[in-house]
Amino acid sequence: MLRTSLLLLSILVGIPAARAQAPDSVFLEELTWTELRDLVKSGKTTVIVPIGGTEQNGPHMALGKHNRRVHLLSEKIARSLGNALVAPVIAYVPEGGINPPTEHMRFPGTITITDDVFQKVLESAARSFKLAGFRDIVFLGDHGGYQRDEKAVAARLDREWAATDVRAYAIEEYYRASEAEFSQLLKSKGYGEEEVGTHAGLADTSLMLALDPHLVRANRLQPGDGVHGDPRRSNPQLGQLGVELIVTRTVDSIRKAVARQ
Repeated sequence: MLRTSLLLLSILVGIPAARAQAPDSVFLEELTWTELRDLVKSGKTTVIVPIGGTEQNGPHMALGKHNRRVHLLSEKIARSLGNALVAPVIAYVPEGGINPPTEHMRFPGTITITDDVFQKVLESAARSFKLAGFRDIVFLGDHGGYQRDEKAVAARLDREWAATDVRAYAIEEYYRASEAEFSQLLKSKGYGEEEVGTHAGLADTSLMLALDPHLVRANRLQPGDGVHGDPRRSNPQLGQLGVELIVTRTVDSIRKAVARQ
């Protein structure tokens, strides 16, 4: 009985201290509104809006590849910047037509929305972050199909906010690093273009193995069936090269974009 009472007392004593200390997290979803308010006041005035997508990635990689990847990379980018927080991932994006089904919509599990709806989501999110006190609102898109939508929204908001100190940015370097630059890096190491691929091939799969291997089915690494490339020689060591490239390029691009403003 005494031991139980002492245990309960120690727990109760520790509660105020736990409440007083904000978690070491850059994710808005893991903060209370007062913790967020205080972090913004302390100088964390950049918010990263990670944009993923829910689509087929071959038989070997989960539908949430883009969402998980941009979530994890955004954390690394925010921590490297030092003054940034990360918004919830936008998982519903344009992925093609429904009737008739086009692009990835030909595969079960892919989810699509129209470009105008997607732009309105980005715009409403950005307005919410401006209201919360953020001054630099950064769109990071992990998928190629909506890069032009990000640019259109950022440009529209910047025109509207011209007389304020708030700006929106569509950082295309993030996507270029993950696609073109990482592919070129792999080719420089002797991997062929057909193997590196453009979707769920060597490059795509290696990145996922480096970030979250639970989303990869190692016994199903085969070309075909929605795969553009050959994932069979994918490995986390190659993927880590891509992670470092993407983070470095994106952090540098964000800093330069903010400095120009």
